[in-house]
Amino acid sequence: MAEEFTHDLPDGMTDWIAEAGGGRITRLERHIARREAWVVDVTRPDDSVGEYFLRLDREGDGSGTHSVKHEAKVQTALAEAGLKVPAICAWNEGLQAALHERVPGRADLDNAEPAEQAAVLEDFVHQLAHLHSLDPAALSLDHMPVPTTSAECALGEIDFVEKFLDGMVTDPLYTFALQWIRNQVPEHLDRVCLLQGDTGPANFLFEDGRVSAIVDWEWAHFGDPMEDLGNICTREFFAPSTPDEGLGPVFRRYGELSGIPVDLDSVRYYRVQQFVRSIVSLARITEINDPQMPNAMNRAYRYICERATCEAMADAMGIELERPELPEVETTATLEGVIATNLMDEVRPAVADDFARHRLEHAALLAECLDRQRGLGPHLEHIENEEIAALTGRVPSSLADGLMELDGAIREGDAGPDAEVLRYLARRAWRLEYLWKPVVDLFPGRTFSRID
Repeated sequence: MAEEFTHDLPDGMTDWIAEAGGGRITRLERHIARREAWVVDVTRPDDSVGEYFLRLDREGDGSGTHSVKHEAKVQTALAEAGLKVPAICAWNEGLQAALHERVPGRADLDNAEPAEQAAVLEDFVHQLAHLHSLDPAALSLDHMPVPTTSAECALGEIDFVEKFLDGMVTDPLYTFALQWIRNQVPEHLDRVCLLQGDTGPANFLFEDGRVSAIVDWEWAHFGDPMEDLGNICTREFFAPSTPDEGLGPVFRRYGELSGIPVDLDSVRYYRVQQFVRSIVSLARITEINDPQMPNAMNRAYRYICERATCEAMADAMGIELERPELPEVETTATLEGVIATNLMDEVRPAVADDFARHRLEHAALLAECLDRQRGLGPHLEHIENEEIAALTGRVPSSLADGLMELDGAIREGDAGPDAEVLRYLARRAWRLEYLWKPVVDLFPGRTFSRID
């Protein structure tokens, strides 16, 4: 009965799902997320229902890490080791698709009551300590390299994501941040273990005060356990789940349960590393402008993460940043504004499908951003050119020219003291966040929680 559903899945996918589930497809819905996934129900002849979550790679053969095939291998190994992960119910090599067990639970820990947040985080820390206790040699994950030095742990994922830039993006923040990552590798490495690589709130499900499943393992790799603690900082930044006390108690509890000393300097380093990985990946994605991508959400993440990268580096360096004054937006009637209003006021009420309505709302936000850039863009470009001139000694002919020149100066070590360069990059990041405010407001007011 798959033909009853509207979808753009590859040929043969629905037949395989029905066969793997032992029945007929009775639910097929696109999941609202940054990475493509589908919610699927298969009703069997005895009226029992198999509830699945479909992940697929539309391109590639799954031969490397960070793929759906890689994720399925990791989850299979971890399920055998007793970790709370969704089971892989079926794998299709030709379609590069995995049917995951659909585990009950919710992911929005930031919306839970404080008592439940504390209980869930306690259970999550137990799971994380268990993960980090596993012997890499016993996990049958031979396709994954095992680093042996602190530098290999710190830079392996950076080497991978830096390839995403591939000459498409030249930006002084990215150059500065990548240099910082390579120059500040932690000296201490307690052990090498399997990491989720993107762990923390919103990447696990919870129910009744307990973790029901840890999800999203495509970034899993072997490395320094402090990296996962840095990852928790970045995920909790977007899904604040420790209202008053911050992450310090979570990290102390992790140390008690795991027996691994918590090195807060390393945690600060890996907090930066995680944001750098994010902005580098997002830079390429947002330059492509693929209509299949969640473009508004990706833009929101990119500009918030750029500002957070600056703040995280400043914290690690002991530098105070200066938030710039932000100009008012000129309000005039524009075609972009008409598009946004028509979509939201007239089209949205007629759209019933959740995924389609989500796409429509985000398209309207992008139109609002274009409207905002018409009014703010020239003024902000003038500010940027003046501030770049203060660092390079030359007023650029255009913002693109100025950013290119500053990028080159950073590469050559001629842009001035790191503290002054970072302060400028942070001011620019705040202005970009302000320029893209309609999409940035999908995640308003994001700040770091204390880690000590």
